Amino acid sequence: MRPIHQTNQRPPPLETQVVDLIPALRAFARTFVSSSCEADDLLQETLFRALRGIDGFEPGTNLKSWLFTIMHNAFRTEYKLRRREAPGLVNCAELPIPMPAAQDWCVLTHELRSALETMAPDHREVLILVAGYGLSYKEAAEICDCAVGTIKSRLSRARDELAYRMGGVPVP
Repeated sequence: MRPIHQTNQRPPPLETQVVDLIPALRAFARTFVSSSCEADDLLQETLFRALRGIDGFEPGTNLKSWLFTIMHNAFRTEYKLRRREAPGLVNCAELPIPMPAAQDWCVLTHELRSALETMAPDHREVLILVAGYGLSYKEAAEICDCAVGTIKSRLSRARDELAYRMGGVPVP
């Protein structure tokens, strides 16, 4: 039996150990992405995070596992961002906007108010009661103290007038 000689050699600094693991990290990165450029980007992000947080590494634990976990987390974060942002879509500028611009509604609201203010009061009243509040012809007739036929007639003329004032079909 040979005696075991204890050496007083210190392990290399963590930064050197990280550099020694780059080939293994590069191979692991290729399991996440197909392109070597993307693998290099993932490797670079992993090294950046690892060296930035090297003080958080607990000596005595597995450095390779720690680095692989960092890479996995970096990939998952990037994957979530890509799914949300969808970069690289062909003709992505031509895709429909997911939500219409709010300023369009502001302009239309202003135009509608202006058009309603210029309408005859009895037309405006019927239009607001039936189209705005959703009242029935009968309910609107009771409020305006007139016949249901009068409400229908006023509403028809009010709709035509509103369409004309909003730049739609002109009043015949």
